[in-house]
Parts: sequence; C-alpha cells; structure tokens
Amino acid sequence: MNHRSREHWSSHFGLIMAAAGSAIGLGTLWRVPYLTGEHGGGAFFLVYLLCILVVGVPIFIAELLIGRRTKHAPVLAFQALDHPQSRWRIAGWLSVASSFLIMSYYSVIAGFGLNYFFMSLNQFWTDKTSEEISRTFDILTASGDICLFWHLVFTAITASIVYHGIRKGIENTTRIVTSSLLVLLCSFFAYNCTLPGFAEAYRFILTPNISALTPSAILEALGLAFFTLSLGQGIMITYGSYMRRDDDIPKTALIIAAMVCCVALISAFSIFPTIFTFHQSPRGGFGLIFKTLPMLFASLPGALLISAFFFLLFVFAALGAAIALTEVIVATFIDLYGWPRKKVTLAVGASTFLFGIPSALSGSSTLFANWSLLYGSTFIETIDHITAAWLLPTSGFLLCLFAGHHISHAIAKEEFCSHSALRFLFVPWLFFIRYITPACILFIFLERTGCLNLVRP
Repeated sequence: MNHRSREHWSSHFGLIMAAAGSAIGLGTLWRVPYLTGEHGGGAFFLVYLLCILVVGVPIFIAELLIGRRTKHAPVLAFQALDHPQSRWRIAGWLSVASSFLIMSYYSVIAGFGLNYFFMSLNQFWTDKTSEEISRTFDILTASGDICLFWHLVFTAITASIVYHGIRKGIENTTRIVTSSLLVLLCSFFAYNCTLPGFAEAYRFILTPNISALTPSAILEALGLAFFTLSLGQGIMITYGSYMRRDDDIPKTALIIAAMVCCVALISAFSIFPTIFTFHQSPRGGFGLIFKTLPMLFASLPGALLISAFFFLLFVFAALGAAIALTEVIVATFIDLYGWPRKKVTLAVGASTFLFGIPSALSGSSTLFANWSLLYGSTFIETIDHITAAWLLPTSGFLLCLFAGHHISHAIAKEEFCSHSALRFLFVPWLFFIRYITPACILFIFLERTGCLNLVRP
C-alpha cells in the first residue's frame, strides 16, 4: 500500500481511543488480577508498574515512531528503515506471529465472557451454592462445543469491524467501546469500594510483600507490561502508521501508559474486594474472575443487571484489543501483497478461528488429552504463557536494538520531536531505548533461565 492511499485516524482523540482500547483490553481486566493474585499482591503489582515506566513507555514511543515514519505494518516497517533484504524483517514477523497466537486464544477467553453474559440473563446462579456457582466455569471449559461456538461468535464480531476499515470500522467502534468500558469499570469500582473486603484488598494490592517476589514473578510482570501496553505485537507500529504528522508521539504514549496504570489499579480494586469479601483465595489462576465474581453477583439485589453489566464490560475490554490484534495481521498482508482489505480480513478471521480450536477445546479431552500431563498446564494456558512471558519481551528487545542502534539519530529525533511539546524528553528516551530498557529485558531473561547466579528469595 502506498503512502497516499493509506488511511489516517480522523482525529487525535480517535487514535487515543483506539490505542487505549487495545492497551486496556483483557490485559488489565483479566490478566492483571489473576497474575497479581498468583504472585502475592503488592510487590508484583509494583514491579509491573515499574516495568511499564522503565521498559514499556520507551518501547511504546519507538513503535509509534517507526509506524508513523514508514507508514507500514511491522514487516515492511523494519524493511523500509533498513533495506529490501533486511534481516530485521524477522522482528516484524515475530510481532505478527505474536498477534496471531494471542488472537487465537484471546477470542476463546472473550467467548467465556459472552457465555457468562448470556448465562447472567438466564440467572444461572439460581438455587445454587457458592461452590456450584464457582464450578460453573469448570463445566464451561469442559464443554468443548460451547467454547467453540462462542469462540466463533467473537471472532466473527471482531472480523466484521476490521472488515470496514480504519475510520468506519476500527475508529468508530473503539470510540464507543473504550468510552463505555471506562464508564462501566469506574461504576463497578465505586460499588466494590463499599464491600467488607475492600480494606483487605487495599492491603493486598498496595502493601509490597517482597518475600513473595520470585524471578519467575518478575518475568511475568515484564510480560504483563508488554501485554497490557500492546507491545511486541506490532499493534502500535500499525496504529502509528495511521498517525498524522501533527500527532504528538511522546504525549500520546504517556497518556496511554497513564490510562493503563489507572485502569489496572481500578481493575484490581474491582476484583479483589469481592474475593476477600467471600473469603476466597486470590490465587484463583486463569479462571479467577469467572469463579469468584458470580458468587458476589448472586448475593446482591438486582443480580441479573449487575452480572450482565460486568460481563458486558469484559466483552468490551476484549473487543478493543481483538480489533487491534486482527488489524496487525490484516495490515501486514495488505502491505506485502496489496490484497483487498475485505478479502484479507475474512482469511485472517478464518485462520485465527481454526488455530484457536485447540485452545477452545483445552478444557475438554477432545483434543490433546495429555497436554497438561506433558506441559504442566492446558493448551490455552501454555500459549498464553509463551506469548506473554517470552515472545513479547523478545520482540521488544529486538525493537530496542533496532530503534536505539540502527535507526539514524536524525530520523529518530525528527519523528520524536515533530509537533511535540515534549521535545526535551528525546535525550532521556534515546538513552533508555539504547541502554536501560534492553538491559532490563536481558537481565530478567538471563536470571529467569538460570544464567545468573542470583540468590533466590
């Protein structure tokens, strides 16, 4: 696709809403609570926020910078700043592959939310004990046909939006979805502040327990920062390619990062008060919010409305990110082969659905029955861990090397400072992207793989 025919966001607000919708997504509403619970609370959450500041924001800026400069999706973006046979294309393909893998199971998790939304309308908790309500999630994941159905529905919804392009499809939808998401989440947070378990949740989230922080937890926090900021997936390169010259790149990155941090905190305070109110363990794992929150909803007046309200929020969160993941893959093939958007979108939707089938069936014995015995977790949990903890940070590390050491100083400065009120941040950003950010990623990798003889807590 040439530069002249490339679409742009209609406004800076449209860009903010689309990028925020992608970044907030299920990363903050689903992953932040369950990983914070698994890794002991406050210390993990603090490391996660530090990873956003030290690692996430510099890479976020670099991705937007590369996208706007080249007006291409990841693969051709790296090539355009190097040469046609550039080996850096591998970094672009790694981003696209990460988006494909994440979308393949992301739609399954979003499908859980759709299923719970419709179950809420039928008041599925009626005449059930708390234990029976909690076990409903296990029944769902073991029902491969139902999971496949909702996986298909959500994939189709996502593809239908991307099908209509940047302004008519993605921008218009994400404006509504992201705005609704923020309103719904804040309303739910306000209600949870009144629960008896709020004080305990406050201590759990904001009181660091350093003894609970392990090397594995630090790597998970790094992966979570990448996941919640949509880094290493080619999303911000792709969204950056639709930016106008007068969009302020560093300001945009800081706004999105601040929104993600705030939403992550609100999300945690929307989940953990319920967990502690009902005396549940915060280490609920992958299905934490599906097992615990319905117990609260069932005990409240207006349970149908509140439960449906929350799971609609969950689906909205998923949709913003799913749109972005799909757009990365679609834009890449439009760039490379010049195929029509509608044709590519249908092909990508079908491909992610087919590859997501093992994830949809991972709770049943229909496919890969011995997967958990061999790998220690279900298929969907395995793919989730590999992408978040390994592929995304690796992609981010390569991007740091490219942006910090391969792109010319003049190009980087021109893109960073163009129409920006934060030009004074260029030198600190360049220092971080060249040295601090890649060093942090490398250090965590080496420690996690046992290459460093650090004293374990």
